[in-house]
Amino acid sequence: MEATRAMFLLLIFAVLVSSSQSGSIIPRPRPLSSLRKINTTTTSTQNAGTCSYTVVIRTSCSSISYTRDRISLAFGDAYGNQVYVPRLDDPRSRTFERCSTDTFDIYGPCTYQICYVYLYRQGYDGWIPYDVTIYGYNTNPVSFYYNVRMPRDIWYGFDHCYYGARSGSAAVK
Repeated sequence: MEATRAMFLLLIFAVLVSSSQSGSIIPRPRPLSSLRKINTTTTSTQNAGTCSYTVVIRTSCSSISYTRDRISLAFGDAYGNQVYVPRLDDPRSRTFERCSTDTFDIYGPCTYQICYVYLYRQGYDGWIPYDVTIYGYNTNPVSFYYNVRMPRDIWYGFDHCYYGARSGSAAVK
């Protein structure tokens, strides 16, 4: 009986050690993959009135007090529908201050379930977003967790889309 208990404890210990050795289960933002392209020729204002979205961006408490960085946004679905916003920032209104939440009403092409988001930062301040949550017509709200310093001059974010080759449809992980 004692040997069985010792074996069970050893098995639990092995599972805990092996799981702590693996990577985080929380996805981290990444540079834009070469498989996805951001269409910067069509802005959300050119598609005004199509569908409305509310984008909520929280700035990390680890960020600088306020930023003069230029922040762009792109998000979309697995079917190629994309919303692009060339500038979210407004230094006069002190958008993206440390520990703040900024809400944007955006109009653009209609999408199915949003499964990717990318931010683009130009400037030298080093803004740190905490997370991005997108609410859209006919889609479930979706949040993307950043909380890392954004690299400069590169699209940086998440692509949780996957494309079902067997079923012929796309889905969100």
